[in-house]
Amino acid sequence: MIDLRSDTVTKPTEAMRKAAYEADVGDDVYGEDPSINQLEETAAEVLGKEAALFVTSGTQGNQIAILTHCRPGNEIILEAESHIFYYESGASSAFAGVQTRTLNGTRGAMNPSDVEYAIRGEDQHFPETGLICLENTHNRAGGAVIPTDNMKEIHKIAKANNVPVHIDGARLFNAAAALNLPASEFAKHCDTVQVCLSKGLGAPVGSILAGNRDFITAARKWRKRLGGGLRQAGILAAPGLIALTQMRERLAEDHENAQYLAQQLGQIKGIEIVNQVDTNIIVADVKKLKTNSSEFVEKLKAEGVLSGTFGPSYVRFVTHYDVNRNQLEQAITAIQKIADQVI
Repeated sequence: MIDLRSDTVTKPTEAMRKAAYEADVGDDVYGEDPSINQLEETAAEVLGKEAALFVTSGTQGNQIAILTHCRPGNEIILEAESHIFYYESGASSAFAGVQTRTLNGTRGAMNPSDVEYAIRGEDQHFPETGLICLENTHNRAGGAVIPTDNMKEIHKIAKANNVPVHIDGARLFNAAAALNLPASEFAKHCDTVQVCLSKGLGAPVGSILAGNRDFITAARKWRKRLGGGLRQAGILAAPGLIALTQMRERLAEDHENAQYLAQQLGQIKGIEIVNQVDTNIIVADVKKLKTNSSEFVEKLKAEGVLSGTFGPSYVRFVTHYDVNRNQLEQAITAIQKIADQVI
């Protein structure tokens, strides 16, 4: 199967598998796993932060950030289609006891003036604004890159109001590759940031949460409370370190493949590309065909290509390390065949 459902399906490279086997390990809860320590130190340096913490997933990293920054009864500001709001099972209310205030953005980017207006004033009727969350790249905006100027302005407003900013940077390295900037140029416009080592970087599991040393000390306790204190976790850290240090530069290849796929799909009668393809995500509208997204995805699966629904008529394709140009050509042929059948 040619799997274009998500970059989360990437398999670890042979180098990662070997590194996991040979990893120098210790008990990370005691702070004694050398591979974990090396990964955290390297991640902090790459992101331009004082310290970092290995967490099991992006969702865990985001929720630890909310738990550490906020207290029950706070309100967090975030974009209406953000991953934290849309895909994390209501964890911010279930765990942190905070409510969400969602703002409609443009391609995932909130208007700074809307953010400023949404910050709560001193009034006994209002919750306190505990956190502002950004997402870069923005998943449901089709992998859109949030401009650094937008992030800078929101961070400036947040600091003026003593509100911290957290970036859900699950695909932050895709944003960095797209703009040819170091990840630290994005991360400097926030107090804390979470980045995934899996997805496009190809590690089998794990994310990084980074911030200042005091924050990470507090976050480590929240990780423990959530059952995320791991023992000989160097087996996971070793492939994560390869992902972090050797796989970032190749993300541009995924972006080039996504541009090519979008261009080819846009030429198929009945299919319209609805997102600006900044990175590795393509969203295609099949409403002009005599089918819906679920039927289209099932027909495509029968042709050996996996994709995902993204709405009643939207189908999502994601390029990644495990899909090469030849496989994309095969996928395009299959998509053309299905389109010809249902037009």
